[in-house]
Amino acid sequence: MSQLGLYQGNVRDALAAWDVALPASPSTFYRASLPRFGLYDSAGDAGQAALVDGVMTAVPIKCAAGDVITNVSFVTGAATSGTEANWWVALYSSASTPALLAQSADQLTADVAVNTVKTVALSAPQTITQTGYYWAAIMMHVSAGAVNSLIGTCVARPVATGERNLSVSSGSGLTTTATATLAAPAVKSFAPYVVLT
Repeated sequence: MSQLGLYQGNVRDALAAWDVALPASPSTFYRASLPRFGLYDSAGDAGQAALVDGVMTAVPIKCAAGDVITNVSFVTGAATSGTEANWWVALYSSASTPALLAQSADQLTADVAVNTVKTVALSAPQTITQTGYYWAAIMMHVSAGAVNSLIGTCVARPVATGERNLSVSSGSGLTTTATATLAAPAVKSFAPYVVLT
């Protein structure tokens, strides 16, 4: 067995397929919850809801000490929302019970178009003080109809001891304000593609 365990190939060659999905400049700062390929629209699978009205969906994203997070971006799918009443994004800490670091302004009735990248600024840039997994959250509340679908992927709940959740829901009946913590998160089977910049 090699230093790479059971893998017998050249790691640099194996990662070449990922290279095409990266920014053209290696100095472009971003942190993503998932790779940018192999994703699908949550609207295609009724059993894997990306968002539920008035409930946050949060995904872990690894950040390094010194990163400055200003924006949270996600990609909507083909299923349009009804009448938006409130929607926002938030960033939570890497603590065992993640604490709210910052929330965006409530986007209120601003339209969330289909098949679109939505980039929303946090209330203030957040400087990461400790390398770890932080949680990016998305919440949408509609006054009529359904919430948007999102682009992402199916994920399995943890199996091996110590595995972390890859997507969770938290809160209920949310409107204008994010909860102070991601308390009592419920494991989700769909993880949206989220990017921090």
